[in-house]
Amino acid sequence: MRKNSVKNIRINNEVMKELSQIIRETKDPRIHPFTSVVAVEVATDLKTCKAYISVLGSEEDRENTGKGLKSAEGFIRRELAHRLNMRNTPEIRFILDTSIEDAMAMMKKIDEVNGVEH
Repeated sequence: MRKNSVKNIRINNEVMKELSQIIRETKDPRIHPFTSVVAVEVATDLKTCKAYISVLGSEEDRENTGKGLKSAEGFIRRELAHRLNMRNTPEIRFILDTSIEDAMAMMKKIDEVNGVEH
């Protein structure tokens, strides 16, 4: 299976959808309520998965969410196995994605240069 095959894209989308729902249902208080799954890359052998997570909040919220997701990794993987009918349930690696915050900061700088106030 190639990395950008239809099957791989479909698996990525399914894992992303279920992962988003599982994270929302996780009761760990360290996980910020405004946590979203931005992208998922499941390896072609279905053994590993990179989940890019975005947290809308402070730096402390991002750190706490990272710790909470790390400690809930086993639970999240088990839930994913129950919800998806896959031969292998991938080992999930959470990666904090700051692209949304970076884009907002860039827009703010552009507005400052153009003299636009909000």
